[in-house]
Parts: sequence; C-alpha cells; structure tokens
Amino acid sequence: MLVPPPLRHAAFRFQFVADLMTSCAFEMETLILGWFILVQTESVLLLALFGALQSLGTLCAPFFGLGAERIGARNLLAVMRCVYVCLAATLMVLALGGLLDPLVVFVIGTLMGLVRSSDIAMRNLLVNDLMPAEHLMTALSISRMTADIARTSGALTGAGIFAALGIGPAYVAVLVFYAIGLGCTLRVSPRPGAEFARSRTVVLGSPFGDLWDGFVYAWGTPLLLAALLLAFLVNFTAYPLSGGLLAYIARDLYGLDQNGLGTLSATFALGGLAGSFVLSLLGAGRNPARLMVIAAVVWHLMLVGFVMASSLRFGIVALALAGFVQNFCMIPMSLVILRTASDRFRGRVMGLRMLAIYGLPLGLTLAGVLTGRFGLPLTGALYCAVGVAVTAAIAWRWRQAIWPRL
Repeated sequence: MLVPPPLRHAAFRFQFVADLMTSCAFEMETLILGWFILVQTESVLLLALFGALQSLGTLCAPFFGLGAERIGARNLLAVMRCVYVCLAATLMVLALGGLLDPLVVFVIGTLMGLVRSSDIAMRNLLVNDLMPAEHLMTALSISRMTADIARTSGALTGAGIFAALGIGPAYVAVLVFYAIGLGCTLRVSPRPGAEFARSRTVVLGSPFGDLWDGFVYAWGTPLLLAALLLAFLVNFTAYPLSGGLLAYIARDLYGLDQNGLGTLSATFALGGLAGSFVLSLLGAGRNPARLMVIAAVVWHLMLVGFVMASSLRFGIVALALAGFVQNFCMIPMSLVILRTASDRFRGRVMGLRMLAIYGLPLGLTLAGVLTGRFGLPLTGALYCAVGVAVTAAIAWRWRQAIWPRL
C-alpha cells in the first residue's frame, strides 16, 4: 500500500494524531456549548456572541507567531494544549456538579478562545518545520484532514453523547481527547535545527517592534497582503454561515434537534475531507493563489444555496459542496503564505494570518443582529454577495501577483 511521503515521518504521524484529537475536542466542545447557550438563553444573538468570543484570541495571534519564532512551534503548541486540558477539566467538574450556567460558559469560552484561535497557524508552522519543501503541499492537505475528520466524527460523537447522557459525560470525552492531543504533541520532534531556523535569522528586539516589522513586511508584499485580506473576508462572510450560526440554522430553518445539528456539521466536514483528499493527490497546480481566489467565489455561491434551500436534502448537498470547495481556498492560502514569507518573518506572518480570523467574530455578531431583524435567508444572501464582490475586487487589485499574465 502506497503511503504518502509525510506519513513516513514518525514526527508527522505524532502531529497528525495530536491535531486530530485536539480538533475532535474543539468540534465536540463547540457543538455542546453552542447548543447549551441556545437552549438556556433562547437567543440567536447570544449564540452568535458566544461564537464571536471564542475567536477573541485572534487579537493575540501575532504574539503567538512571534512566540513560535522564539521558542519553536512545537513547544508553543504544547503549552497551548495544556491550557485546553485545564479549562476543559474545569468545565467538566462544573457540568458534573450541576453548576454550569451560561455566564460561566461565556467566561471559560472566552478564555479558551484567547488561545485556541492560533492553533491552526501553529500547526502549519510545525508542518513547515517537519517537512521538506517538495512534500509541503501534501503535508498541509493531510494536516487539514484532521480538522475535517474531527468535524465529522467529533460533531456526531459530541451530539450523540450530549443527547444520550447529558453535558457532564460529554465533557469527560472532551477532556480525554484534549489530554491525548497534548501527549502526542510532546512526542513530536522536528527535523534537527529546523524548528529554530527562523529564530537564527531574527535579531530579537522588543515584541511590539518585531510585530511592527512583520506587519510592514506583509503590507509591502502584494501576494501576502492579498492572501491575508482574503482570509479576513471568508471569515467575515463565509464561516459564520457554516459555523457559529449552524445551531440556529439547524433548529429554526430546518427544524432539527442536536443530532440534526451534528449531521449538518458533519456534512460540511465530509465535504471538506473530500476536498483535502483530492487536493493531497492533485496538488494546487502552478498557481495556488489563483486557485484560492476561484474557490472563494464558488464557496460563497454554494453557501447561498444552503441558506436559501427549499428542502433539507438540497441544503445538505449545497453544504457538502461548500465544505469541499472551502479547502480548495484555505489550503492553497496556507501554501501561498508559507512559500512567500521569508524564514525571518514566517512566524509573524502566520500570526497575522490568524489575526484575520477576527473577521469571524465581527461577521457573527453582525449576522446575529441582521438575522434577528431580516431573517437568515436574506442575511445569508447578503453575506455571500458581499463575499463574491470583495473577492473579485481583491483579485483585480492584486492581479499582477495572483494572475501574473494579466
């Protein structure tokens, strides 16, 4: 049986398992707590606000990127995942003791969000440390599969345990997944010297001065700037419709329960998993920047079909296609950033990439307000129209970098 080159490396196999376990815990936790907030408060605005607070840590993401340059991505990931274990243990104890309420969930969810938002960027940096350049595209695609597999199995597992046994036992499972993820992260050993290749090229100064240098570098590099702006855009317009508002869509648009919510979440993830698999086989071609732009447009069009579907069957098909196409946008985007950024600035640029996720809490909060006033179909259609228009504007403004022949 042919094994992809990245999986022949023991360190990458440990990272794969660590990322998979951590992602499963993320998905279970998001679904469980999102449903808890919706049922306890009966407010779509508070649901959207809770999702937004979990992305609050994007404001700290550049500091995480700088930290990865100084202590190494593996070491930083281990510290982050230790925090996940501690916070999940706290929620588990409160849930088993019957002391959990929406205010506590908001507070701990916010603390979790301060750290969790930077996890994907640190994973990508670690993949870059583990893999030679010729295997980077395949490795990124396989790494992305961990999130897609987790969103499928984690969502269904979390929904099933929550529905059958309640929030306390569900959180026991969340804690176990986080603990396994931490243990496997500690077993990852980067290529000799690779983890600190960036730090040897950086003259350490003040943290804010170093961050400013990274911002100036990204701003002055057209392809990086285009990728970062597109990352902000899809988080603002696309991910709210397939993430933070999914509980509301499941219950109020399609009339589903917790298991139905898990099915919708898993559908999007299965589409993403298929997209990651295809991309790992085919690659991003000669121009990954062009692919990420085209995929962003198609992604928004699929989401229009999802929020305006006349039946659940059509909605599920549209959601699966949206999941498939999103990885043809997000994986080439990571590849573009890792290839374009120099060793000296790569950690800080990836931190800025995660800062772009701040579009998600902004988009979620605004969507919560608009949905309460105009309804979800109209709000979703507006978001997708804005997404397509701004993607086209980005492609035109930086056409020399994205489409060199135009």
